[in-house]
Amino acid sequence: MIDAHHHLWDLGAVDYPWLMEKGKKRFFGDPTPIQRNYTIDEHIELAGAHGFKASVHIQVGAANALEEAKWVDKIAKQNPSWPMVQVAFCDLSLDDCEHQLDELQKLSSVVGVRQIIGRSPLEDTISGTNTLLESDAFKAGLQSISDRGLSFDLQIIPELSEQCAAVFSQFQDLKVILCHAGSPYNRSTKGIAAWAEDLKHLSNLENVSCKLSGLGMFEHNWTETSVKPIAKTVINQFGPKRVMFGSNFPVDSLSSSFDDLYMRLNNIIGIKNSEDIFFQTAQRTYFSKLSIS
Repeated sequence: MIDAHHHLWDLGAVDYPWLMEKGKKRFFGDPTPIQRNYTIDEHIELAGAHGFKASVHIQVGAANALEEAKWVDKIAKQNPSWPMVQVAFCDLSLDDCEHQLDELQKLSSVVGVRQIIGRSPLEDTISGTNTLLESDAFKAGLQSISDRGLSFDLQIIPELSEQCAAVFSQFQDLKVILCHAGSPYNRSTKGIAAWAEDLKHLSNLENVSCKLSGLGMFEHNWTETSVKPIAKTVINQFGPKRVMFGSNFPVDSLSSSFDDLYMRLNNIIGIKNSEDIFFQTAQRTYFSKLSIS
């Protein structure tokens, strides 16, 4: 099995400003409990207990993206028995985008790029990242990563789905992976219905797949029952061959243990879909150049 979305950090090796900032709550809650080192050994212990044997590291807001990518690459090389690839950060809208990508592709573990477009309505208002969808430079960057054979991890809020679909439909050869089920932050009945309708804009694109990840970020007291409509909607819209599991640890450790996270989603996914969602989709998407058994 493959954990298709997790993070690692060593606060002594790489600078993460948001992890060093004390007392500031984020859209996913109070980060205080995770403002500590989270190592590959700890992740292997947690995930390996449930049969996971490989994983995908996702960039997580380092001050220097290349420094983070080099550190993750080193960790991957030091742990050959646990195949790990990474999705690194690159600002596709900058003039030196091609240089950034050249440097990242010197690292054998780099298979994709994530540049967050939407986190939450409040934080997006401050950061202005939603405007990336209107940037010609950003679109040129998407074409570049497509040409290079890299994938793009897409993190947005539901209201951006239609606009995103219009943009990403222009890059049909680009593998696009929607993070965190499209961030359904409004968990009311009306909110889930609106999210499900918005999601169709992206699920209708064959080059877009979706991660069942981050489901606890907007509902810290989540249960199997409360997230079942979300998970079932994702599976029904995308089909299991375009859905993959991601723990989003250690961020989602703020809302559940790894054991509870896995067991709840495993119960929802069921035996029929487990091979695709826990393994095959992630292997095809991220590990096409590696053999994992």
